Amino acid sequence: MSPTRASRGLWIEPALGILVALSLIYPLIHLFTYGYLPQPFFYAPDDLWADWFNTAYFAYDHGAYDAWRTIYPPLSFVFLRLFTLQRCYVPTDGGDSSPGLAARPCDWWGLFSLHAFYVIAIALAAYSFYKWDRKTALWRTIAIGLGFPLLDGLERGNLVIVSFICLMLAFGPILKSARWRAVAIGLAINFKVYLIASLMPLLLRRKWRFVEWGLLSTVITFLATYALLGRGTPLQIYNNIVEFNEWQSQAKDLLSIWYSTTFTPHLGLLNSPLISIPDLIGSRNTDILLFLIPLLIHSTQAAIMLAAAAVWLRPGVVPWYRVINLGLMFALITSEAGGYTQVYFMYFVFFEKFEGVGRKWAIIACYLLCPSTDIPVDTVFMPVVRDTYSWGQTVIVTFYVMLGPFFRPLIVLSVPFALSLVTLREVWKDIREQGWRLRWRFRNDAPLLVGDGAARPAA
Repeated sequence: MSPTRASRGLWIEPALGILVALSLIYPLIHLFTYGYLPQPFFYAPDDLWADWFNTAYFAYDHGAYDAWRTIYPPLSFVFLRLFTLQRCYVPTDGGDSSPGLAARPCDWWGLFSLHAFYVIAIALAAYSFYKWDRKTALWRTIAIGLGFPLLDGLERGNLVIVSFICLMLAFGPILKSARWRAVAIGLAINFKVYLIASLMPLLLRRKWRFVEWGLLSTVITFLATYALLGRGTPLQIYNNIVEFNEWQSQAKDLLSIWYSTTFTPHLGLLNSPLISIPDLIGSRNTDILLFLIPLLIHSTQAAIMLAAAAVWLRPGVVPWYRVINLGLMFALITSEAGGYTQVYFMYFVFFEKFEGVGRKWAIIACYLLCPSTDIPVDTVFMPVVRDTYSWGQTVIVTFYVMLGPFFRPLIVLSVPFALSLVTLREVWKDIREQGWRLRWRFRNDAPLLVGDGAARPAA
C-alpha cells in the first residue's frame, strides 16, 4: 500500500467515529425541545425503559410465561429481582400490556442499575479495543458506546446490555481464565437464547473443551435460576419462541419495520392481507421484491455456510473473532431479534484489521449502522397525540417513512457476506501455499480460551 493510500485510510475511522458522535446532536435537541426522542427511537414516547421495568414486574408476578408469554429464560427475572425494588411493583388485574411502567418513578435502584450496566458495557468495550489495537480503540468505542444499537437497548431498557457485558467477558481479551469465560457465556445464553450461535462455531476450531464448559455452564445456570424462580420450563420457553416468531412474521403496518435489521418484517408486510402493497408499488415490483429479498438472505446464509466449511478445513487460518461472528450473524440475519442486537456482531467486527476490501467494508458498514438519526422520505400517518414520560406531558407526534428500514437490512446482510468472502479467500490462499493437508496450528491472534495463543495479535 502506498503512503498516500495508507494515510488516507487512517482518517476514515476517525471521520466515521466523529460522525456517529455528531449524530446525537439532533436527538438531544429534539428531546429537550419536545420531550421525547425522535425516530429511529421507539415510536411510543411514554414507553421509555419498558423492557427493563416490564420484565421486572413479571419477576414478582407468576404470569410471565402463560400471561405475558415471555421468551426470557428464568435468569432474567432472577437477575432483575436483585436490581429492582419489589415494593414498587404493585399487582394489576392483567389488563395492562405494560404493567411495570408505573414502577419507574419509584424504582430508583432499577433505574440506576440500568444506566450503570450501560456505563460498564462501554468501559469493557473500550478496554477490549484498547488492549487489542490502541490506534483504533477510541473510534470503535465511540461507535459501540454512542452508536444507536446500544443506545436503543438503553432507551428500551433491554437486557441486551447485560448480555453484551457477558458476551465480552466470554470472548473478549478481558478474562484470562477459560472457566470464567465459560461461566460468562452460560450467563449470556441464559439472557438471550440465540447467543448460543456464538458458542457453537468454536467447534469449527476444535475447541471441544470450551464448548463443553460453555454448554455445561448454560445448563447449570438455567437449572439454578429455574429452581430460584420456580417457573419457566424449556417447553414453555420453546412454545413462546415459536409463537413470537409467528407473530413477528405477520407484519400489520409500517410500524413493523420501524427499526428492523432484517427483511423478515418486510416480507410479512409484502404478504400482509391488511395492507395492499401492490396498490402502492405495483404488483410487478412486489413480485420482484418477494423473489429478490429471499434470494439475498439465502445467498448470505450460503456464503456463511461455505465459510464455515472452509474454517473446518483450515481451523488455524481464520481468527477466532470472525468464526464466532459468522455463527452469530447467521442467527441474527435469519430472524428479527431487535435493532439493538447489532451491537453483538459489531463488537467482533471491530477486532478486524482495517485492510483489504472485505474487512474494510465490514468495518465501515458497522459505522454506518451507528448514527442515531435517519432520513425522512414522507409522513406515514396523520399526526397523533401521545403522552411522554420524560416531560409527563401530552404532545403531537408525526411519524415518517425513513430510509433506514429499507437500507439497514441490506447493510447488515453485506457484513457477513463480505467476511465470508474474506474467509474463503484466506483459506484458499493457505491451501495453495500448503496443499490440502489439514493445518492445526493456530494464528497468534486469539484470546486465552484454552491454550489458544496470546491475547493480542502479533505486532
